[in-house]
Amino acid sequence: MKSTIDLSILITATNRANMEKQLDEAVAVARTAAIYEGCRGILITRHSIDSFTVALSDGVPYGLTRELQEWQPKAPVVHQQPQDC
Repeated sequence: MKSTIDLSILITATNRANMEKQLDEAVAVARTAAIYEGCRGILITRHSIDSFTVALSDGVPYGLTRELQEWQPKAPVVHQQPQDC
């Protein structure tokens, strides 16, 4: 029986290209660990606009990658002009 691997990679991106590159690299590392282990899938969690975690997860079946959005963008503030009666 293979042992489980404690894997959690935190990513903080400075721009879109950097974010995609770091996520691709982290997923590749996680995929290698998942294949070795053979029992968990990969979970990508977005914590904020520029912060992500890539981890192996018991909640994701082996062979799958899922995304979780913990961060919700703020709704734009709409300022209305007072109307004359």
